Amino acid sequence: MNNNEINAAWFIYKYHCNPESIKVVMINEVVPEDENDDFYVPNSSYSQSIIGLFSNAGMLCDMQELLEKGIYVCNAVKTPKEQSVIPILQIKDSLDELEAELALFDNLKVIMLMGDVARKAFNKIAKKQTGKNVIPSGSTYKLRHNEYYYHDIRVMLSYICTGGNLLIEKSKVTMISEDIQLMLSIIGDCHE
Repeated sequence: MNNNEINAAWFIYKYHCNPESIKVVMINEVVPEDENDDFYVPNSSYSQSIIGLFSNAGMLCDMQELLEKGIYVCNAVKTPKEQSVIPILQIKDSLDELEAELALFDNLKVIMLMGDVARKAFNKIAKKQTGKNVIPSGSTYKLRHNEYYYHDIRVMLSYICTGGNLLIEKSKVTMISEDIQLMLSIIGDCHE
């Protein structure tokens, strides 16, 4: 078995889902301090954030149903942040793991970059492979409506989808929900 086959077997075991069925990867910024708050732990803060955002976008679901619809959510930085701003070295330390994770998915149609850290991490991976960034520098607000592609995969820029900022900045909840609706239309999934 090669590394991709081992990683695919791990993914199937952990998530009860074949990586070939994944059409969308949503990359959040960083794992939570407590691993029990991560996306695929029932009733965790991260899962509740995502479920709420999809609900606002018109899709009622839980995390397993998202996987069944071909939507996988992960974190760019694989170690908890130690300060309010994630240092570039901490982002770099997680790049190999994130790159291997993305390599599992042969049928991707959309990658959603949920926040600036996700954008930095993905741009570093893209630059390593293609020699250029996918998303240019600039504010998310100004760039999120533009179309970007990595090979033939649509790359969407949005906002961080976890944390207390969602309680404070209601306009970001609205914009993230709009971005999710656009992503669903790209993959041809209708709202339930």
